[in-house]
Amino acid sequence: MSVVDIEGIVNCLPHRYPFLLLDRVLEMDPKKKVVAIKNVTFNEWFFEGHFPGAPVMPGVLIIEAMAQAGAVLILHEMADRESKLVYFTGIDRARFRRPVVPGDQLRFTLEVLNLRARTCKMKGIAEVDGELAAEAEIFSILVDRE
Repeated sequence: MSVVDIEGIVNCLPHRYPFLLLDRVLEMDPKKKVVAIKNVTFNEWFFEGHFPGAPVMPGVLIIEAMAQAGAVLILHEMADRESKLVYFTGIDRARFRRPVVPGDQLRFTLEVLNLRARTCKMKGIAEVDGELAAEAEIFSILVDRE
């Protein structure tokens, strides 16, 4: 199990501000499981319009952050990761259980359900203070960067 700081995340993922949605990886069991966090702050770009006076993190961004955590799991141990991309290809059983608001810390836990040479299926949950905020099954594919 290894901890990955923001520098390590940036070395794995091509995402950058404002679309890098992870702050740290707390645990990683290669090819099996990842636990990551996102600190949700009031100055996030999406709160300006979602919703003025009642800020709520969009569910699609919670799922995107979950997918990014899964991509770190896939790419972290890969020697040639700078020549690869992980595309988010599908989602099943997505459910949103509570709003995520400024001051929350999202904790993502993703477990590999099926891993092949180029494809992966993971089950993910997002929690705030131990309370389920969202859950989904995430599908992705590993491709060569052009």
